[in-house]
Amino acid sequence: MRRSMATLLAVLLALVGLSGTATAAPAAGFSTTYQSIPGDGGDSLGAFVIRPTGRGDGPFPLLVMPSSWGALDIEYVGAAAKLAYQSGYVVISYTARGFWDSAGQIEVAGPKDVADASKVIDWALANTNADPSRIGMAGISYGAGISLLTAAADPRVRAAVSLSGWSDLAASLYPNQTVSAAGVDLLLAAGHLTGRPGPDLQNAERAYLAGRFADALPIAPVRSAATKVDAINQHGTAVMMANAWEDSLFPPSQLVDFFGKLTGPKRLMLAPGDHGTPEVFGAAGLPNEIWDAADRWFDHYLLGVDNGIDREHSIQVKPANGGGWQGSESWPWQRQTISLSSTKFAAGVDTVADSGVVFVSGILQGYLGIPNGVSMPLVSRAAAGVWSGSVAAQGFEVNGTPHAQLTVTPSAADTTLFAYLYDVGPLGLGSLITHKPYSVLGATPGVTRTIDLGLEPIAWNVPAGHHLALVVDTVDPRYLSSSKLGSTVSLSGTLTVPVS
Repeated sequence: MRRSMATLLAVLLALVGLSGTATAAPAAGFSTTYQSIPGDGGDSLGAFVIRPTGRGDGPFPLLVMPSSWGALDIEYVGAAAKLAYQSGYVVISYTARGFWDSAGQIEVAGPKDVADASKVIDWALANTNADPSRIGMAGISYGAGISLLTAAADPRVRAAVSLSGWSDLAASLYPNQTVSAAGVDLLLAAGHLTGRPGPDLQNAERAYLAGRFADALPIAPVRSAATKVDAINQHGTAVMMANAWEDSLFPPSQLVDFFGKLTGPKRLMLAPGDHGTPEVFGAAGLPNEIWDAADRWFDHYLLGVDNGIDREHSIQVKPANGGGWQGSESWPWQRQTISLSSTKFAAGVDTVADSGVVFVSGILQGYLGIPNGVSMPLVSRAAAGVWSGSVAAQGFEVNGTPHAQLTVTPSAADTTLFAYLYDVGPLGLGSLITHKPYSVLGATPGVTRTIDLGLEPIAWNVPAGHHLALVVDTVDPRYLSSSKLGSTVSLSGTLTVPVS
C-alpha cells in the first residue's frame, strides 16, 4: 500500500508541476511523508503529512483534510503541496475510517469520525511544528461534512471550508419525505466497493431496501451540522461553503438555510456543475476558483493576511447557464408571479419532464452548457400540470428560491409530486432551471390540503423572448415515488419566482 501511495503521489506532483524537498533547503518548499495516525480508539488512519520547508522552525498553521466518501488520503495532496509551498501550512490529508488504508468501519460521519479528526489534530500538534492557535479544516463531500461537524465539536478549529458537502443529511437524501434513490444507491455501492460498512450504515441500508427509509432517519441529526450551528456560532468559526447548483447528492437549499443561521464570518459560493465538479481539479493542485477562494479564506482567518476576502459579499453565485461571479449579502426581493389555474391529471404515470441523470446532467450543464431539456408540447397534460408565464420583453435573471403555493387534492393516501421550472424558448424547447420533489403522505383521499413547495435555489439567465414554465408530475427516475397508478391529483395555486 505504501509503495502504491508513493507512486500515485509522484505522478500527481509531476502533473501539478511542484517538487518536494526531502531535506532542508534554504528555498521555500515542502516535504511529504505517509503516516499511520492513531484515531479514535487507536484505530489507524492512513494519512499524507505535508510540511513546509525553508521557512524556519515555525510554528506553522495546520490544515486537516478528511477524504471524500470512498476516496483515499492522496485526494488533497496536490492542493496541500501548494498550501505548504506557497503559504507555509502543515497539511494532513487522511483517509476517513472504514475506507481503504484506514482501520475501523464506515461511520457515516458519526461521532467516531469527528473524534478521529480531533485525534489527527492532537497527533499533528505532538509530531509536527503546527501552531495550536491556527487550525483549520477542509474537505470535499464526506470530508466537508466531517469538517463542519468537527468545527462544532472542537473549538480549536478556527476556520472550516466545506466543498460539495451537507449541513442536513435528511434534507439532502430525503427531501420532503421523498427518497433520493439514485443518490442513495450510488453512496451504498461506493461504500461496499471501497470500505467496510459499520452497524449504522448496515441498518440504514436494510431499512432502505425494505422500503422503510424513514426508519433510518434517527441517525441523521447527530451527523448534521444544522443541529449544531449554535456550537459553531459560539466558537466563532469562520465557515466557507461552496456547492454546485445541480448537486445530485447534497442540493444547495439545505446549505442556504444553514448559512442563514451562522453568525460568525461566513461565505457561500454556488456555481454550475454537479457533486464535487466545481472544485475537483483544485484538490489536485490545478488552477481552480473555489480552491483559490478557500486559500484566501484560510490565509485571512489563520495567517491574518489582509487580502480583502472579509470585505467581499458573503454570497457569491455564478449563474448556471453562463456568466461571471455575482456578489450580494442576501437574495433579491423582486418577484415574478405565475397563477396556476386548477387542473387534474393521472398520478403514477411518467412524462418526458424529469430532473435528469444523476451526475451526468449536472456535469453536462456545468462543463459544456448543455441543459437538461424537454419539448414542452410533448409533456402529457393527462399526466402532468403545465403552466406558463408571460414572454419576457427583456432578459432577466432567476436568482434565489422559487416557491409554489399549491392546493392539492389527491385521490390516494400517498402521492409524490415533482415540480420542474423551465426556461422555454420560442420553439417550445425548455431548459430545466431547478426542481424539487414533495411527497404528500397519509392524506385523506379527496380532501384538499395546502403545501409550500420550495424548489432548489438557482441563478439562471432568462433571455428576452423566453418565458418560464412550471411542470408538476408524479414520477421521476431519480427518486422513489409514492404515487399509485389509477389515482389522480388536482392542483392549483401560485408560483413565485425571485428575479433580478
